[in-house]
Amino acid sequence: MATAAKKPTDQAELFSASTAKEIQVILWKAADKLRGSIDAAQYKEFVLGLIFLKYVSDAFDERRSELATELADDGITEERMADFLEDRDEYTGAHVFWVPETARWSWIAANAKSQGVGKLLDEAMDAVMAENASLKGVLPKIFNRDNIDQKRLAELVDLISDARFGGTEDKPAQDVLGEVYEYFLGNFARAEGKRGGEFYTPSSVVRLIVEILEPYEGRVYDPACGSGGMFVQAAKFIEAHHGRGHQADIAVYGQELNERTWRLAKMNLAIHGIDGNLATRWGDTFAEDKHADLKADFVMANPPFNIKDWARDEGDPRWKFGVPPKNNANYAWLQHMVSKLGERGTAGIVLANGSMSSQSSGEGDIRQAMVEADLVACMVALPSQLFRTTAIPACLWFLTKDKSPQGAKRLDDRRGEILFIDARAMGEMADRTERVLREPDLAKIAGTYHAWRGTESARKEKLTYEDESGFCFSADLEAVREHGYVLTPGRYVGAVAAEEEDAEAVAARIATLTEELYGLFVTSEELSSAVRQQLGRVND
Repeated sequence: MATAAKKPTDQAELFSASTAKEIQVILWKAADKLRGSIDAAQYKEFVLGLIFLKYVSDAFDERRSELATELADDGITEERMADFLEDRDEYTGAHVFWVPETARWSWIAANAKSQGVGKLLDEAMDAVMAENASLKGVLPKIFNRDNIDQKRLAELVDLISDARFGGTEDKPAQDVLGEVYEYFLGNFARAEGKRGGEFYTPSSVVRLIVEILEPYEGRVYDPACGSGGMFVQAAKFIEAHHGRGHQADIAVYGQELNERTWRLAKMNLAIHGIDGNLATRWGDTFAEDKHADLKADFVMANPPFNIKDWARDEGDPRWKFGVPPKNNANYAWLQHMVSKLGERGTAGIVLANGSMSSQSSGEGDIRQAMVEADLVACMVALPSQLFRTTAIPACLWFLTKDKSPQGAKRLDDRRGEILFIDARAMGEMADRTERVLREPDLAKIAGTYHAWRGTESARKEKLTYEDESGFCFSADLEAVREHGYVLTPGRYVGAVAAEEEDAEAVAARIATLTEELYGLFVTSEELSSAVRQQLGRVND
């Protein structure tokens, strides 16, 4: 007669979790093992893919241990326990990814040297995707290639084995992984320089957008979603104010042009337990809108600044306020996002400072039409050096379809007004090259906006709005008309900021021209190379 199974060793002993900081140190050291052996763009996908596989395997093992304890407590025999421990529903029902045996980290580590680590990792990624529909086509299968140093890869697997993604009473394993994933995204963005900005927005900027928009519930959309940071921060905001169980109160929709970045975003959402719709494939938002019929309650985005090579169709119905110029997509992004707003929708967009004052190629006319349509709610001038990946000064546009109190009782009537906030003096240097917005900065900017709008949160905090010289000013449309529809906050908030405006405008123009000059250098080199090749053929 079979006896009841013994309880396994104390779960805390088996699955003692590493702290996020400990894991960061282990994994960054691990990542260094491959630095230089693969190209930089592939590097982050490579390392983050391994981190994701290790996490889902650890989460599976932890759930398996919990299940074994539960079964032993219920008197289940060892013979019967084996079947329960391999019951897929026992894992997916607890929101844990099902991991087939050959994809479990312990199995990979044990067989890496005998069967080839790259081959095992590619097969493991395939197996996890096959068993979990939300991960289909997402995980990287790039480990068993000729350009990958298999010896270094085996050493990397050994190092990652030292990191344990377990939960604690204070912090679930999902949160630990989320912190680690965001740490790596930030570090990779810094390492890649300008290209890093294609997938990463500084966390303090994302937080500011989310704190102002307050996306408690509804449809949240990002047409240039990068690695999904806007969605993750929205979920954190909801958790902080309403609790973890309310993340499902928002429905997430996004689109991303770059295939690798789209994969990073899908993994990022999966890590944070966000069930988002990023379409079944990456794609160009202008050429192929993946969410054509969507009307969103909130739009949050950091689209690429000043892009010149974009899919422009003069007959596109999105250009309600004017056809954007060929050489700059800033006003294409703005109009696309307006087209996505529901009746009471609001949007927060990061753009280059030039978007606030440009008169070239009809941009001034488009801005005028948007102002006259009363779509612009607030403009925020950001401090310099927030974006390590670009020297171009940036600002925030906040758009809304409805400023009237009839749209929602919590709003003051701000029809015909625009709030200007100059935050250029805020923030502190995190290091020699990068500035961050501090908690008091975020609270003051967001609080000023909420007091101006008269939102529910402003009433709870008993916030009232007043113009503050050098920081904020509520201008009526007549004042904006007098300034030629230029939306630079320094024009409105007072003399203190106005003195610096001309210098900043020059600096912004220099930064833009410098970037254009570098682009021309690259084009010149390419043309020179082509000419040499043609001349070589003639001489031959």
